[in-house]
Amino acid sequence: MVRNIIFAALVALAITIYALIECVRTRPNDVRSLPKTGWILAIVLLPLLGAGLWFWLGRPLPSNYQRPTQGPRPSSGAPDDDEAFLRNLETQRRNKARDEEFLRREAELKERERKLAEEAKKREEGGNPSEDTPRHTP
Repeated sequence: MVRNIIFAALVALAITIYALIECVRTRPNDVRSLPKTGWILAIVLLPLLGAGLWFWLGRPLPSNYQRPTQGPRPSSGAPDDDEAFLRNLETQRRNKARDEEFLRREAELKERERKLAEEAKKREEGGNPSEDTPRHTP
């Protein structure tokens, strides 16, 4: 009888330790139902019950498990059928175009400033840049 109790206690301890190690090694965004720290506390404070709840409710789903879809989502799984993905692409495209336009305008402004500086330098040297070309009078 005592042997059975010792054996059951060792099995419970092993399950609890296994659940605790698995919980600690799991990425926080993969944990279900509770935050990761909540699961660690549950496993430590409620040894066998916490471990059982972890395996049932908190453990990440296997990678081959397909969750049921919520709402009218396309079943094909193609990225171009996902509205949120397409909105994100459109936003990225607009941001890139805006950045390119900004860089183009900045380059034009620098070029204009360079030309004005050259004209000012020529004026300081004594010549008017608009008078550099000979005028033809009839």
